[in-house]
Amino acid sequence: MYADDVREVLLSKAHVSEETPFGPGVLVYKVGGKMFALLTIEEVPVRMNLKCDPERALELRDRYESIIPGYHMNKKHWNTLLLDQSLAENLTRELIDHSYELVFAALPKKVKSRLG
Repeated sequence: MYADDVREVLLSKAHVSEETPFGPGVLVYKVGGKMFALLTIEEVPVRMNLKCDPERALELRDRYESIIPGYHMNKKHWNTLLLDQSLAENLTRELIDHSYELVFAALPKKVKSRLG
């Protein structure tokens, strides 16, 4: 997937905000104020950090060269995807969904009820 396609998928999720707390080249995606994705658009290839179940994170890293431990993140819970067109689009979408769902599920009840 290309960066524009990834941004579209990320922003299509319910209650998602796109922010730039680290500068214009790093897009941060949050749900309920918590980050679930980070897109580094000024690098080649573009990189995307996604939260992941720790066991699955290891399996993905073993299976795909374009999935590495989360760059500048807790490597147990985050993966970095190199968006070099080697990963299938459906896998990239699935991993975005997985990250979003992990973060949304961990939100406090008060935040979830406010979001609807």
